[in-house]
Amino acid sequence: MLRPVVVGLDGSRESLAAADWAAREALRRGAPLRMVHAWDAASPEPSTLPELEAPRFWARRILREALDRVNERYPQVYLSAEQISRPPSDALVAAGAEGELLVLGSRAFSGFGGFLAGSVALATVARATRPVVLVRADETSASERVPGTDGAPSDRTPYRDVVVGIDTARPCEEVLAFAFESAALRSAPLRAVHAWQQSISPGPGAKNTSAQDDAERDLARVLGPWREKYPTVEVHERVANDHAAHLIQGAAADAGLLVVGRRNRPAKVGTHTGRVDHAVMHHVRCPVAIVPHE
Repeated sequence: MLRPVVVGLDGSRESLAAADWAAREALRRGAPLRMVHAWDAASPEPSTLPELEAPRFWARRILREALDRVNERYPQVYLSAEQISRPPSDALVAAGAEGELLVLGSRAFSGFGGFLAGSVALATVARATRPVVLVRADETSASERVPGTDGAPSDRTPYRDVVVGIDTARPCEEVLAFAFESAALRSAPLRAVHAWQQSISPGPGAKNTSAQDDAERDLARVLGPWREKYPTVEVHERVANDHAAHLIQGAAADAGLLVVGRRNRPAKVGTHTGRVDHAVMHHVRCPVAIVPHE
C-alpha cells in the first residue's frame, strides 16, 4: 500500500500553498494525499459552550475549504482529511510518520527574500522521522518550472533543478535517495553540492588543490552508486572551499527544490536542527526538503 503525502493545515496562505504543492507531489508519486488539521482541544467531544465550540467550527472550516480548493484544482488526487485533537507538533510528527513525506507551510520574512518557519514547523522538523518539505506562501506550479522563452512563468516548461547538499564525511543514503527520486519524478537535473574548508591557509596566492581534488573524489564516490541506480538523472557536481550553508543557499537560488539532511541526534533538552538546516529554512526561497538520517 502506498504511503500518502501528508500536509498539515492551519488556514494560512502558507498552508494552502503547501496543500497545492503536496497535491502536485502526490500526483507525481501516484500516491494519495492526506490533509490534517491539529488543534489542542480540551476534549474531542462537542460542547454546548460557545467559547469551546467556536474553535471546533473554525477547525472544520479550515479542512473543508482546503478540501474544496484541492478538489477543484487537482481532481485526480485521491484525498482524505482528518481533524486531530492533539498539540499541533505532536499530531504532525505522528501523521508524518505514517506518510511518505510531510508538507508544511512556512512563513516569509517581510522584505528579506527568504522565509522563516513558524514555531510549530520548527518543532515538527526537529522531531520528524520522515522527510518534511517546507513551502512558502507564493509557491505555485509555475514556480517549480523554468520561465518560458519570453521570461514569463509557465506551467509547461521543464522543471527547475533539484539541489542536494551533501556531507561526504557522514552517511547520507536517505538524503540521496530522496534527492535522486525527486529529480527522477520531475525529469529534472540534480545538482549535488559539497563544501569543504581548509583549516590552515596555504599562503598568499596559493591554492589547496590537494584538498579540492580529495573533496571532488569523495563526492564522486558517494554519488557513484546513485548515478547507476538512476541512469536517466542528469547529475552536476559542485565542490567548493566554502561554508556549507553559504554554498547551498547560492546553489538553491534558482532551484525548484532543495534537499538537505538532518542528523537524528538527541540534544540535552529534546531534539534540534543543525546550523545548515536552520540557515536554509530561514533564507532559501524554494521549497526545502529536510530528510532525517542516522
